[in-house]
Amino acid sequence: MRIVFAGTPDFAALPLRAMVASGFSPLAVLTQPDRKAGRGLRLQASPVKQVAINSGIAVHQPESLKSAAFQDWLAALEPDLLVVVAYGLILPQAVLDVPRHGCWNIHASLLPRWRGAAPIQRAIEAGDSHSGVCIMQMDAGLDTGAVLACASTPMARDETGGSLHDRLAQLGADTLLECLRKLESGTAPAAIPQPQEGISYAHKLDKAEAEIDWREPAGQLERRIRAFNPWPVCWCDMAGERTRIWKACEEPAGMVPPAPAGTLLSTGAEGLVIACGEGRLRLTQLQRPGGKPVSAREYLQGRSPASGLLLPSRPAPARAP
Repeated sequence: MRIVFAGTPDFAALPLRAMVASGFSPLAVLTQPDRKAGRGLRLQASPVKQVAINSGIAVHQPESLKSAAFQDWLAALEPDLLVVVAYGLILPQAVLDVPRHGCWNIHASLLPRWRGAAPIQRAIEAGDSHSGVCIMQMDAGLDTGAVLACASTPMARDETGGSLHDRLAQLGADTLLECLRKLESGTAPAAIPQPQEGISYAHKLDKAEAEIDWREPAGQLERRIRAFNPWPVCWCDMAGERTRIWKACEEPAGMVPPAPAGTLLSTGAEGLVIACGEGRLRLTQLQRPGGKPVSAREYLQGRSPASGLLLPSRPAPARAP
């Protein structure tokens, strides 16, 4: 089959490697232009570009897919299929119409649950019991296309954004290969329209969300800390320092004297316990500015915030008059 692949980050690099290894090497790869990154702000190739170069596949990095020149170039390839994985650019209808079998997308949720930009993190934050991937036939809407195949996986109790990302990348690659083999043999599954019930939107992550508001319930904060690990990483003001929180756990309910949200109730090798709007949260892995993530024991060796300290909460949002 004549396949073109479009993708940019690590989540897309794994399916591309799997395609090459399984004999579905694309004719060409589309990826976003090189971006400046790192302390030296040097131009860096995307993970997908690196895989393509190492595999001897031609790489194209258009700024937009709307130009007639690009669309003519794509049409000249006469692709049977365009596989899209976390590409980062919107595909206009003129591009969607080029491949003989249309455009397939690996989406990291069980559609229609969590359409949008951050399905992995929002699923953890919401406390979903399962996640998964869908191979979707793309249309002009936001993740609204019909679904060819789905694969589900249970969420671990300590699931983080990073761990779920890696599992879904592999699951997406495996599911894509199954669909490609069926398409090649003429037994491709029929695309089933998404149900109109159960639709939710995974809004793009905002760094401002990472600041901890101790007035929220402990369980909700614990889920957000896991969801935002490894990016953007939750943080709080701890004794005058912007401290990043990598791991935490909700304390079991019990008879606890009431304390204002944000009160540091106790410190010890097993963690720093803080009162929340509901319940208590134990911080077990923290990071000081300029340092590396360390256990609560190591954190307290350098500085021991006094119990009773009231940690500031995120300012309440302004209300319209």
